[in-house]
Amino acid sequence: MPEPTLARDVSAIIVMGVSGCGKSTVAELIAKKWALPFRDGDSFHPAANVEKMRAGIPLTDEDRWPWLAAMAAWIESHRQRGETVVLACSALKRAYRDALRAGHRDVRFVFLQGTKAQIGERLAARKGHYMPPSLLDSQFATLEPPGPDEQPITVSIMATPEEIAEQALAQMSPG
Repeated sequence: MPEPTLARDVSAIIVMGVSGCGKSTVAELIAKKWALPFRDGDSFHPAANVEKMRAGIPLTDEDRWPWLAAMAAWIESHRQRGETVVLACSALKRAYRDALRAGHRDVRFVFLQGTKAQIGERLAARKGHYMPPSLLDSQFATLEPPGPDEQPITVSIMATPEEIAEQALAQMSPG
């Protein structure tokens, strides 16, 4: 089977889903596979957002807009140079995905889909992350799965990160 290649019309690959679904791991694997710049969306959060989440307080849309704008600006700076980037970002609502897309159709979303029980187990086992498992309910309450018109690549989390990345890459490849 030939190696998948990246479609030339993709400026950003955003691996999305609720906290604990494996976004960062899968996004980093995709970035390494194609030697693309990678950032974790968490690195764009202002300190106030991190402190709220650490305290178990869900973020509001008002908290999220500057965070989304910073990520959209990062994507755009690379688009202007003709570079494709990979971003791990929850992108839970369509409005957030629209903000990240910034009117461009060349931003692709890889939706890592799992149940609350599956992801809850992962969060309970995770150490050293500021996002407490207690916020999982708010994540699922906020989640608006991408619709068909957004042309998402939806992949189940019930495989190894490497298999998930390969499934996403295969669906993104031209031809």
